[in-house]
Amino acid sequence: MTQIIRSLADIQSRYDAMFVDLWGCVHDGVRAMPDAVAALQAYRAAGGVVVLVTNSPKPRAGVQQQLSRFGVPDDAWDAIATSGDSARAAMFQGVVGQKVWFMGEWERDAGFFEPMEVIDDPVKIERVPLEQAEGIVCCGPFDPYADPAVNRPQFLYAKQKGLKLLCANPDIVVDRGEQREWCAGALAQLYTEMGGESYYFGKPHPPIYDLARRRLAALGREVGSASILAIGDGAQTDIRGAMGEDIDSLFISGGLALKETRTTHQPEESALKDYLERETVNPTYAIGALR
Repeated sequence: MTQIIRSLADIQSRYDAMFVDLWGCVHDGVRAMPDAVAALQAYRAAGGVVVLVTNSPKPRAGVQQQLSRFGVPDDAWDAIATSGDSARAAMFQGVVGQKVWFMGEWERDAGFFEPMEVIDDPVKIERVPLEQAEGIVCCGPFDPYADPAVNRPQFLYAKQKGLKLLCANPDIVVDRGEQREWCAGALAQLYTEMGGESYYFGKPHPPIYDLARRRLAALGREVGSASILAIGDGAQTDIRGAMGEDIDSLFISGGLALKETRTTHQPEESALKDYLERETVNPTYAIGALR
């Protein structure tokens, strides 16, 4: 049964490392959350290691720049693992071909196509119109506020051609301040429902956790699963992923599930229980916000 805790300090001594989600936990897409930053700083000061594990389609350098703009200080984390880096590695290995149709906002997502030195003999990726494409690279919708169904005509054509879709961000939605936006995961979900084939690399899928463990190892920290805590506000991404990796998890109820869990300072216990049962997930702990 999920235990509601008062603060991260209540449980942090049990864990040597934490895999921490960003959006909805450490920042709201606009600015840093001061209590969350302070909690992570205190954990690191006590000897813990923080790996930020995000479904952002950005390379880790892009996420680091974003964190700086939002006001998240460098001493709140040790390393970054992004869905974008996992997906980029697969793209440069040719999993969806050389000629790709790109979905997203180019000004925001151009970094996805920057070369990766860790890939030997990378495929030379070429962005082309859908009619010429061998596959689809999806970093997000063209319009984050439009119903994903507007893409049905293109997806029907792509499915008939047998194109595979590489999803750089499995999140379905995200809240940017007070506004909810669609993410790449919603498009990949639609494409799959229409009979297309989608490849996922972020939470809850294994590749991003493999990357997070490699980031830990690069810091000289070999940490077993029993000593890792995953923190996040996505039931089907953060918590489902943690369960698949057999690691403990802390559910932030005041993020995406704010209304469903009736969270003010803390979630309402009965509402939290009902929500988790509907989502068929079982986090180890829950808290209203990371603090």
